[in-house]
Amino acid sequence: MNNNSSSGISRRALLGVFAATAVTAAPSFSNAAGFLRGAGDIRRVKMYSGRTGEHLDTIYWIEGEYISEAVREVSLFMRDWRNGQAVAMDTRTVDIIAASHNLLDVSEPYMLLSGYRSPQTNAMLRSNSSGVARNSLHMRGQAADLHLDSRSVNQIARAAMACQAGGVGRYSGSGFVHMDCGNVRTWGS
Repeated sequence: MNNNSSSGISRRALLGVFAATAVTAAPSFSNAAGFLRGAGDIRRVKMYSGRTGEHLDTIYWIEGEYISEAVREVSLFMRDWRNGQAVAMDTRTVDIIAASHNLLDVSEPYMLLSGYRSPQTNAMLRSNSSGVARNSLHMRGQAADLHLDSRSVNQIARAAMACQAGGVGRYSGSGFVHMDCGNVRTWGS
């Protein structure tokens, strides 16, 4: 990637995105899938957890099909690390994560701060912070909080917002970006 880029999104990735979205005008659940179509016949997600020490680098979609074993692996990786509970993560969220990562043109894996949260964990976090939603999409397996050392919160958020596929929250003070497959919206600074 060119170090002169202020957005953190490579010119090559952006041109590929525009080409992919021009060709794939069919309606879909979100634009994230359109962004990924330009990436070829596979979708891959790369993350690590500082909480558990685990790493994930898996291809979860090939030639139009989700790989059920890989999707289960992603769901287990994104479990509530506080109590080990897991749910099936919404693949739309995984697609947004992968699409944003592709747009950022990095090889570094995301650091996962939070994926699925049990209602008990969400209530505990909510009692300690005003920034935790009562009906958080984390409790439905539809959200993730992510960080990259090599990119700023604003760069990651811009990549996620380019997908126009869900919610994007900037938490600059804490150094992470929230991505979900809910309604398209943005918040934070």
